[in-house]
Amino acid sequence: MKEPAVSADPTQVLAFETDCHIFSGCGFPAPGLHSFLFKPLWGDADSNLYFNKTMLLALLGSIIIVGFFWAAFARPKIVPGKLQMVAESGYDFIRRGVVYETIGKREGEKYVPLVVTLFFFVWMMNLWSIIPVAQFPVTAIISYPAVLAGIVYILWVSLTFKKHGFVGAFKNFTGYDKSLGGVLPLSMTIELFSNLLVRPFTHAVRLFANMFAGHTLLLLFTIASWYLLNGIGIAYAGVSFVMVIVMTAFELFIQAVQAYVFVLLTCSYIQGALAKGH
Repeated sequence: MKEPAVSADPTQVLAFETDCHIFSGCGFPAPGLHSFLFKPLWGDADSNLYFNKTMLLALLGSIIIVGFFWAAFARPKIVPGKLQMVAESGYDFIRRGVVYETIGKREGEKYVPLVVTLFFFVWMMNLWSIIPVAQFPVTAIISYPAVLAGIVYILWVSLTFKKHGFVGAFKNFTGYDKSLGGVLPLSMTIELFSNLLVRPFTHAVRLFANMFAGHTLLLLFTIASWYLLNGIGIAYAGVSFVMVIVMTAFELFIQAVQAYVFVLLTCSYIQGALAKGH
């Protein structure tokens, strides 16, 4: 019985044999953690100094975003062209629909560039999942959402201390409310743990888990479409291929939603740091 092709190099994405189909004597090459591991394009994985596919996609994504806004606003016009109009619409949507609505116009204006940058960066990293050749969401690697969540976390904590001082920040983090009476110590402990430890974790994992799961499902149906392409299995392959199309459309929606949720939470944390003390 044939087995899926296996690489001795754990940093290389494992591929399945092109002639591996149902009824041909080989098992289904299901996607797994190996589908999220990539062989270094440069450097050595053992030395932890290397450059791989996800890093390349992150770099290209950053260049695309900067290039897009540079081209749109390099020579702005009173009557905008198509590119400038698209860029202005995206910028204005985040500024008014997220930042102003959550933080307020007066306090939020200074954070608009950061939030807009986060939104389009996260969205672009998500979009790589459905772009031919790339076909991998960078945010499905936990280190990328973790770094972004870490930046937001540092900003939130520093703003809280700057706005309220040490005592005020402590009350902010612990949800201090003397009206709680005897349960106040327990409530403060839970709030402190939730805010300083759980919050950055969930901020990163929410984005990572959605992109990880979505990519796994896309892989599953894509591989299944090829695997079932044999004999009577062709009928099932057609159903599986339809699911690939459906999942791709669904992923397009989820990718935008997750970028929106990430910046919405970011603005919520900033608003909490700037709010008046308890």
